[in-house]
Amino acid sequence: MSITMYVRTVGEVAAEAGVAASAVRFYEQHGVIRAERTSGDQRRFDGSAACRIKVAKVAQRVGLTVREIAEVFADFPQEPSCEDWGRVAETLVAEAEARTAALRAYLAEMSSGAKLCEL
Repeated sequence: MSITMYVRTVGEVAAEAGVAASAVRFYEQHGVIRAERTSGDQRRFDGSAACRIKVAKVAQRVGLTVREIAEVFADFPQEPSCEDWGRVAETLVAEAEARTAALRAYLAEMSSGAKLCEL
């Protein structure tokens, strides 16, 4: 059993993830990432925080809300394995495919020439 090390600062996670420091705090507030506090009340993040944010950004582009993304990570282990990341990828791919199919159906309906709204 290993111990998760919370050593990365907000700035370090932001730089690794390619986001602003405010985004790191936002994702923490919404449960996508977790932090521990130092005795000086500073946030410290584990090594997976930047990866979680990168995945969250992709998931948002697919159309998931931050709440939905937090649910994907709800049971995610502190020290994720390749298999754990693979399950997250499978979940996001399935969601993206479902949303794409729904969008295609909407496009077909709009292109059908039928009235979009009956009064």
